[in-house]
Amino acid sequence: MDDVDRKILAELQQDGRLTLTDLAERVRISLSPCHRRLRALERSGAISGYHAALDAHALGLTFEALVFVTMRAADRTTVDAFEQAVAAVPHVLQAQRLFGDPDYLLRVITRDLPAFQQLYDERLATLPGVQRLSSTLVMKSVVENRPLPL
Repeated sequence: MDDVDRKILAELQQDGRLTLTDLAERVRISLSPCHRRLRALERSGAISGYHAALDAHALGLTFEALVFVTMRAADRTTVDAFEQAVAAVPHVLQAQRLFGDPDYLLRVITRDLPAFQQLYDERLATLPGVQRLSSTLVMKSVVENRPLPL
């Protein structure tokens, strides 16, 4: 990956809907080499997809919490079952396995506190292998959806 590839990635992180022509102009290369580089970046996995950035508040999802999960056991079967089950919960925006205690950090979004409580009681607390859940409410997002540093 060279500087031109990094410029292509930076431009697409800012605006994934750029036309190929606009992208080529912004990175100052002709259309054909830009197209080849873009396809190579997609094939290599550097570009994993394209999507629309949605505004959670505009969609009525105004309650966000971080949930810390401590597991009963760390054997492969328990971990796999938990990870498959948590991946199937649409309100879990991120799930990260951590070193140390707790074992996982979940970023969860819902309409409001009652919806979060229902999700917590009916889905999160019943995930396979969960020993303990602890949550904290997000007051404000300071940095969000930042482009990757190139």
